[in-house]
Amino acid sequence: MPPVQEYSRSSIAEIPAAHSCPGEVNVDAAVTIMVVDDDAEVRELLEDYLGDSGYTVLSAAGGPAMRALLETHSPTVVLLDIGLPGEDGLSLARYVREQLDIGIIIVSGAGDTVDRIVGLEIGADDYLTKPFDLRELRARLKSVLRRYQREPEIAVPAANGADSRVRFGVAQLDLESCQLFDRNGNEIPLSAAEFELLKVFAERPNRPLSRDQLMSLTQNRDWDPYDRSIDIRIARLRKKVEEDPDRPQAIRTKRGMGYMFVPGSR
Repeated sequence: MPPVQEYSRSSIAEIPAAHSCPGEVNVDAAVTIMVVDDDAEVRELLEDYLGDSGYTVLSAAGGPAMRALLETHSPTVVLLDIGLPGEDGLSLARYVREQLDIGIIIVSGAGDTVDRIVGLEIGADDYLTKPFDLRELRARLKSVLRRYQREPEIAVPAANGADSRVRFGVAQLDLESCQLFDRNGNEIPLSAAEFELLKVFAERPNRPLSRDQLMSLTQNRDWDPYDRSIDIRIARLRKKVEEDPDRPQAIRTKRGMGYMFVPGSR
């Protein structure tokens, strides 16, 4: 298939939609993708292709437009070009990773290994070099989506009618409703990815878990040594469940090993 620059709108419509097997989760449903690229033709191309694939698509020509859209919309994944005018894509990727728990795919004409490593170290989930095949983009997009989009049935009811709530520091996790509550019973906002991480800890108390194990248990994908998303999520979770996030007691760091959940700790 020709690279991205050679596509026309008419040819996009000829690309068949991906087939979904019976019982398979349709990760395209109700998903919003944000395309950030200063090339209007690329934006239109991706809007058409991803729109025809069932996604809701937002687009921005640069940093200011992207930030404005993020004030009012909640995309699941951002496709982010590096070579933007003004604030570059790496700076914007850092901003997104610090503020939001969403997927980031860097799309760039720069294939330099250093750029790729820097992007992944900042927290990008994937890196795609132009020109690219649209089907490859969609495959990578679906892979990232599996990390951030979960089925409602993710919660596991407590066995034998036991209490489904697990205490995490000053908070309580309800495994049946997929909710986190503070000490006053108020719900604490929790993303699907954050819930899954807490659920993994709840099922394996007092057991050190490496980043590799946590990535495999929560995301079902191969370990990438440059991926720091687990560290970022744990830092966010500590702010929600720890009495003092700077001195975590419930989700502890085990030097040289990883992280460990200690029940009953405050």
